[in-house]
Amino acid sequence: MSTLIEAKNLSRFYGTHCAVDDVSFTLAKGEILGFLGPNGAGKTTTMQMLCGNLAPSTGQIKINGYDLLDHPRHAKRCLGYLPDTPPLYKELTVNEFLEYSARLHRLSFREINKAVNAAKSHCNLNDVAERLIVNLSKGYQQRVGIAQAILHNPEIIVLDEPTVGLDPIQIKEIRSLIKQLGSDHGVILSTHILSEVQESCSHVQIINQGKLIFKETISGLNQRMNMGIIKIVTRKPIDLSAFSGINSISSIEQIKNTHYLVHHNADNNPIEPIADIIVNSGWGLQELTPINKSIEDIFISLTTETENKDKEPA
Repeated sequence: MSTLIEAKNLSRFYGTHCAVDDVSFTLAKGEILGFLGPNGAGKTTTMQMLCGNLAPSTGQIKINGYDLLDHPRHAKRCLGYLPDTPPLYKELTVNEFLEYSARLHRLSFREINKAVNAAKSHCNLNDVAERLIVNLSKGYQQRVGIAQAILHNPEIIVLDEPTVGLDPIQIKEIRSLIKQLGSDHGVILSTHILSEVQESCSHVQIINQGKLIFKETISGLNQRMNMGIIKIVTRKPIDLSAFSGINSISSIEQIKNTHYLVHHNADNNPIEPIADIIVNSGWGLQELTPINKSIEDIFISLTTETENKDKEPA
């Protein structure tokens, strides 16, 4: 698989504030990378640096082998970018806007018609091609924004919050389009919507307070989500040392006097030996419930860990 983006040690400062702190990652053809983080985490700043709209304070970006600072024209020809606010001229029709965008991409006269038709077909815009953009729904306007990003058939497509403000049907359609694009391109999808990543992406990375705190494939993320948790409620307090012989238990968290969360390896569920120990010890088993982790749990856990580390005294 060819590497399309190499970002090394990217940082961006605004005065003394560090918006992006030493971020490194790669993107290969056929990958859809979900770039996840809370609002203000540094996602849009990173996207702008990748697309050459903002220079990094430190670090290097290579786009399809071209250094973005040394060879900006060659690098940017490989990029298609949809910012968080689509750059639309709403007084134009869809056809007029896409033809104008194709000329900005310096496509030849012969290429323009073919490129516009292909983009409209990809984004399901043929039925609204002669309508003014201002009269289109937000979902269709978002499609027009994606169409302008793929007109010149770039190797890399960068989408910043492409489903914000859309209704559930429009979101489903945009996700389907992103999956189609991911088969022939490398795609970066920036979002703060957790389910977006699971639905659309092959890889995920999480940024918080400017730092990259998690990088994994979606299958790896799902495996992490499958790490088991068992909720235990007893009538009497438990002697936790009684569970020390159960190897699949990684940790036990006491959340109340007789309420516990047992974290364990999903491949070896210890629920039966736990129940046996509690019953035989006379602690009065009242509840024993398996709990599945969600992506929200992982996200909150990771971002909370980062924030707590930053608050620790030096």
